[in-house]
Amino acid sequence: MSNRSKGSGGSPTGDGTGHGSGAAQPLLTAHGLVKAHGKTLALCDASIELRAGEILAVTGPSGSGKSTLLHCLAGIVRPDAGSVSYDGQRLEELPEERLSELRRTDFGVVFQFGQLVPELTALDNVALPLMLAGTGRAQARERAGEWLERFGVRGQAELRPGEMSGGQAQRAALARALVTGPRVVFADEPTGALDSLAGEQVMTALVHTAREAGTAVLLITHDTQVAAYADREVQLHDGTLTPLEVTA
Repeated sequence: MSNRSKGSGGSPTGDGTGHGSGAAQPLLTAHGLVKAHGKTLALCDASIELRAGEILAVTGPSGSGKSTLLHCLAGIVRPDAGSVSYDGQRLEELPEERLSELRRTDFGVVFQFGQLVPELTALDNVALPLMLAGTGRAQARERAGEWLERFGVRGQAELRPGEMSGGQAQRAALARALVTGPRVVFADEPTGALDSLAGEQVMTALVHTAREAGTAVLLITHDTQVAAYADREVQLHDGTLTPLEVTA
């Protein structure tokens, strides 16, 4: 996989937010997030910023709270304390209907196992977010086919997830996450269930497409080789985030 390289994000400063002279205004910001699962504290005063077009990796061992962080940032769960702002909107102040709308339009989410609808073909899985947003079925399926083509799985369009390889299904899941033209993609261990070759193909397709579209990507991973695709990396430890310098 590729060596870690500096992108538009530049090197972060010691505060963990990625501020720097001339840095672009952050698109997504979280300050002081606290989230507990029962008596287990997953996030403790966690703060992070993501800029438009940036690929940011959040690393840390399994069970360190990475998925909890993603769920808070995507508005899937509400933090116990702290705030998340997207494009000037405080997510904790928005009703569930508005959060659902953001996840249909502005946010794309990819999980470790893709979570495609098993009863639908790959084509219909990718078309589904468009149809939920009001696009007609024929137009949605046409656009879905274009996105499957972009991710190299157009030939599997009429297969159901159980009939596809893990790498094929995950690329279809990426197409589904990006088909609506989101401004932010949240990718939670997108290669965790794949072998190294399939994982590299998935990451190459994700990064290429995100760069082309100017989409910001928040990449959750415990794999240093996957994190190497990012412009910038922060590490989650004891519920807080620590920036890691990016090397050429």
